[in-house]
Amino acid sequence: MVTGRKMMVALAATVVVAALVVAAAGAVIAARGRDTGQSATAGSPTQRTLAWAPGACVSRNGARFDLTACNGGHAEVLALAADPPGLDGCPADTDEIVRVGKGRTACLQYFLDPHPGRPGGGGGVPRAGDCLGRDGREVPCSTKGWYGRAVAVVSRMDDCPSGTLDALAMDDSVACLGSEGQVPVEGACVSSKVARVSCDSRLAWARVTAFGKSGADCPEGSDRYVTARGAYRPVTCLHLLSN
Repeated sequence: MVTGRKMMVALAATVVVAALVVAAAGAVIAARGRDTGQSATAGSPTQRTLAWAPGACVSRNGARFDLTACNGGHAEVLALAADPPGLDGCPADTDEIVRVGKGRTACLQYFLDPHPGRPGGGGGVPRAGDCLGRDGREVPCSTKGWYGRAVAVVSRMDDCPSGTLDALAMDDSVACLGSEGQVPVEGACVSSKVARVSCDSRLAWARVTAFGKSGADCPEGSDRYVTARGAYRPVTCLHLLSN
């Protein structure tokens, strides 16, 4: 028969054991929260810091780009580069370059079409196949009035490949242009701005007779020549169609 004193001792021991079990369970929960990176508070979501890094997702708000969770957004960060990125700083399929800090830019690719970074798209990083205006800025090839299409983009004008007819200096590189667009070629008619036009056009001012390094290189029948310092073809020899 259990006396009252022995029963009280047994009950006390049971309470101590139960308290130890509860305490042990609480320690396991807290450790699991730290191991998984989750908050120790039950039911709270995992907190992750958004950072500009390859693979991050970006949402566009007007002219501004903001980091966002990757279950949404408009673009992905392909790479980080210097500011400006330089010739090979961003991948070829970059659609947008965004300044993200002092001396840093992010190379972005849109999730959906259109992709201006593709050849002829009019944006992103100038590459072979892109079209440029006379100021060296890339424009969509689907528009009218562009000056030339790049056959290569190199660091120096002397590195342009054979078949280059003209070259345009950009911020830190050179676009080597082929015969498309308004690039003058021998026998073509040009405007007074020495841009190629149809010989039937009212803007036709002269016909190109040759290219050279000085006026002495111009052949017989040339009435005039124009020079462009530092150009890929320094001298363009012309036969005037009108005064």
